[in-house]
Amino acid sequence: MKSHLFISGIALGLMACTSHTKDLKKQAATEIAAAEKAFEKMAAEKGIDSAFWFYADTAAVIKRGNDSLIKGKEGILNFYSAPYFKSARVSWSPDLVEASGSGDMGYTFGRYKWMTTDSLGIEQTSTGVFHTVWKKQADGSWKYTWD
Repeated sequence: MKSHLFISGIALGLMACTSHTKDLKKQAATEIAAAEKAFEKMAAEKGIDSAFWFYADTAAVIKRGNDSLIKGKEGILNFYSAPYFKSARVSWSPDLVEASGSGDMGYTFGRYKWMTTDSLGIEQTSTGVFHTVWKKQADGSWKYTWD
């Protein structure tokens, strides 16, 4: 009888943990989706350099052309401070937002559109796929660690 109660207690405890994990995961995915949307909005309103700097974790890394890795918030800001990016615009939307069961990490991926205007006023557009890894910060905000 005692072993039956013990097993029942363990089963109930596991179900409660599973429910809690699903709640954390769902809440984190919702928060990441909101951070992704705010990130895109800031890029449109304040500039690509400001947005990529603001949403970067202190140890963030971005991979850009020719497999170049740009490391850290200041390195990312320096990269996006180049004159080329001043007239560039970018928009994106995740196709998938996923979070860890612990609710402290997650990732997104989807399509982006990159637009620039050349010296003749001709707009150039390119498209691609992005993948971003997000980390929850001590203050509850989300910053990307990989883009």
